[in-house]
Amino acid sequence: MKILFIGDVVGSPGRKIVHERLADILSQRGIDFCIINCENAASGFGVTPRIAEELFEAGADVLSSGNHIWKRKEIIEYLPGEPRLLRPANFPNGSPGRGLYIGHSKSGIACAVLNLQGRTYMAPIDDPFRTATAELSRIPRDAKVIVVDMHAEATSEKVAMGWYLDGKVSAVVGTHTHIATADERVLPRGTAYITDVGMTGPHDSVIGMEKDGIVQHFLDAMPSRFIVAEGDIQMNSVLIEVDQSTGRARSIERLNFRLD
Repeated sequence: MKILFIGDVVGSPGRKIVHERLADILSQRGIDFCIINCENAASGFGVTPRIAEELFEAGADVLSSGNHIWKRKEIIEYLPGEPRLLRPANFPNGSPGRGLYIGHSKSGIACAVLNLQGRTYMAPIDDPFRTATAELSRIPRDAKVIVVDMHAEATSEKVAMGWYLDGKVSAVVGTHTHIATADERVLPRGTAYITDVGMTGPHDSVIGMEKDGIVQHFLDAMPSRFIVAEGDIQMNSVLIEVDQSTGRARSIERLNFRLD
């Protein structure tokens, strides 16, 4: 089974490359299942129901997110009715929506996607490690293909989650920092891992935002409006091959696409 995981989509440039390139990529590479992190898809912060629907139409099977999922208030009513859009599972009980998707690939393979959020240098929400154990216990035994989006700031927390879940899930994919790492590998017990898949959007930027405003903010520490950049649009992603009979990963490969 081939799974494509696409890194954090940032604003309209990120959406543009998804809409223009994704269908061909899915077809040409024989992708069975596509996951997109969409938490920055609406002008760099949050996602709206309309944008979520557009990403599903473009080819996403599941949308994961992170700490910015609540930035657009209209998403709060949309989340409970759309099981394919996830928010981190370790938000406190009573938060709208869910953090675990259980379903099937286009070819009928049972699979699951779990969205978690780290706590180091981030909001002090529930423990993602214990949440992972609890959520995995809810997945039917026939769903052996399981992908985890670990949305976190600290590389150490992401690496720790990879080792914690090695052999329990098919892949642990890090998101949030927008900077792709080069540490992709299959861990000893069969879990594909990467600390951060990177960003889908304008790379002539500071993690997706116009450079001048960010640099000025570092110089004077004054409040400033961050604006999504436009140049050098890229799609950072990983292609994960999984043995569907066991759930063990065979390989993980970084893929980067550009918008001509």
